[in-house]
Amino acid sequence: MLKELILKNRSYRGYDESVRVTREQLMELADCARLAPSSQNFQPLKYYLSCDAETNAKIQPLTGWARQLQPIELPHPGHCPTGFIVICYDSDIGPGAQRFAKDVGIAAQTMLLAAAEMGLGGCMIGNFSPAKLSEALALPERLQPVLVVAIGKPDERVVLTELEPGGSTDYYRDEDDVHYVPKRRLEDVIIN
Repeated sequence: MLKELILKNRSYRGYDESVRVTREQLMELADCARLAPSSQNFQPLKYYLSCDAETNAKIQPLTGWARQLQPIELPHPGHCPTGFIVICYDSDIGPGAQRFAKDVGIAAQTMLLAAAEMGLGGCMIGNFSPAKLSEALALPERLQPVLVVAIGKPDERVVLTELEPGGSTDYYRDEDDVHYVPKRRLEDVIIN
């Protein structure tokens, strides 16, 4: 069952904008994240939730998607996520954001697996300016955005392919806009 969720949990860059993500759904994702492990149990992460069109319109243009595929603009117009969770580090709680990078990954993956279980999908976005996003969302100075997680109803096809030895891990799209993600073979990642 977990492996099925892992396979459903892709980095989606196209969404059905007619399916609105609710605040309750985002709250449930944040609740799952807060229950996940945290380094020394400091729990220094806070979550900014956005599911209204006005706030989403502030966040979306400040994010950069699929750098490997440029100059393709993703998400395509009319296929943006209908929700965002901005993961923030609270400097009043922890002794330094870098120390909690693991926590950010754990929280984001937990949220995305929970989203997959809800029939939603998402994408972790690290390509953004924390200062510009803080200003756009009027965040207090102590809250530093460290990752943006887009959430919505996926509206694209993502296909995993097996990476041949010496092959490229670069993801790509075909002429039908199908997104392909090469994955290393199990025997190539096991050490012993």
